[in-house]
Amino acid sequence: MFEGTTIVAIRLGNKVAVAGDGQVTFGNSTIIKHGARKVRRLYEGKVIAGFAGAVADSLTLCEKFEGKLESYQGNLARAAVELAKEWRTDRVLRRLEALLVVASEDSLLLISGTGEVIEPDDGIAAIGSGAPYAQAAAKALVCNADLPPGKIAGEALRIAAEICVYTNDSIIIEEI
Repeated sequence: MFEGTTIVAIRLGNKVAVAGDGQVTFGNSTIIKHGARKVRRLYEGKVIAGFAGAVADSLTLCEKFEGKLESYQGNLARAAVELAKEWRTDRVLRRLEALLVVASEDSLLLISGTGEVIEPDDGIAAIGSGAPYAQAAAKALVCNADLPPGKIAGEALRIAAEICVYTNDSIIIEEI
């Protein structure tokens, strides 16, 4: 299975950044790709999505979420809830192994395949192999540095890349 991803999202006020590393790992020991793009702009550039998990599963879910966004005219929360409902109840979708982080200037949500749609209290979310490291670094930076979300997200991923073998420093950051 192809995996090895870390995504971190930061929302401060009405500014949001989602950053993802570029590593794709086969199994638990082989790096296949260094510069994959796991962060995308959706819905006329007003929403950012980051995905982690099996590559094909992640892409499928990202496309499904984009379809839900279109159906609900960019309403992030409604699209997320509808995707989570479909993901949980559809026989094919519920087998997909992936997580999504989606963000707009109004909201930051984590969507899981078990039907959860979670809005973090502190405006920080991380998914993937290096998520605990990136999230801890982001929390520390938010509390102790006066930086914009994009700088925090990028630095949090750089710190995670120094610790987690499934995270690299080929970082893509999207900001709104």
